[in-house]
Amino acid sequence: MRIGLWMMGLSGIFLFGCAENGLDFTEDVLEVGDALVEGNKLSSNALALNSLALNGIALNGLALNAMDPRSLAAIQDPTDRGALARAFVRYATGCALTPSQSFSFTWTDATSVVHHETYPGELGVAPAWATGPLDLNGQRMVSACVAARVNYYEVPVLLSLRSVEYSLRLLSGSQELIDFPHVEGAFWGNLWGVSPVIYACYNSATVANSRAWSRDCATGHVRDDGTIEECGMIDVVGPCSTVCASLNGGGQYYPFCVEKPYSAGNANTKLVVTTALP
Repeated sequence: MRIGLWMMGLSGIFLFGCAENGLDFTEDVLEVGDALVEGNKLSSNALALNSLALNGIALNGLALNAMDPRSLAAIQDPTDRGALARAFVRYATGCALTPSQSFSFTWTDATSVVHHETYPGELGVAPAWATGPLDLNGQRMVSACVAARVNYYEVPVLLSLRSVEYSLRLLSGSQELIDFPHVEGAFWGNLWGVSPVIYACYNSATVANSRAWSRDCATGHVRDDGTIEECGMIDVVGPCSTVCASLNGGGQYYPFCVEKPYSAGNANTKLVVTTALP
């Protein structure tokens, strides 16, 4: 098991975790004080489950006494499908809640062993989810954050996540900007919308670096025949230069992107998560 560190400056974050095979989500991780985090290696298959079984978590809040039966059944399912659901909730909780918050529940596996799960908060993009529904901004920020942490290869990669939103905003001159100078791309959308969607774009200047770090979900995975495969429902819309504002010079994030790239309208959204690599 690889052990990594979770480091946080004034506002930005870096994350990485332990590699595991298949759907075995053994507690892997990483600490600073009492904070625990998992690395950025979520399977793209876990995103699709959201629209099928986990909507009630967003609508009612993370408290067990408020969770609808279908959502609770999804995260307590002892099959591989349940493992994916728990992985999604673990990442979503980490994105939404602060390090002082967490979500706990139990589930029983096929051999009648009871598992006590506690998923700690990490980034705090929607801390109110601990006690009530995710509002629209919260849905979009958690969606973008979770999508940014998906990895085609399901291996841990050290990332810097950035946004105009306060909890992920970096200060000019921070050490994180020095250590993670290569902006990979951006993610935005809403997994809890009527028609769930996640968009991604890539920085044309850093595609080779992203792929060298086993990061393919912003750029698309290159198959052996040269065609591009997207990471599940993450829709790669092309270079960020065509759909987003120029990078902010101080914090090195995309201030906003076109909310619906294929729409005739030109509405923008600031609820975007930018990713960067060493």
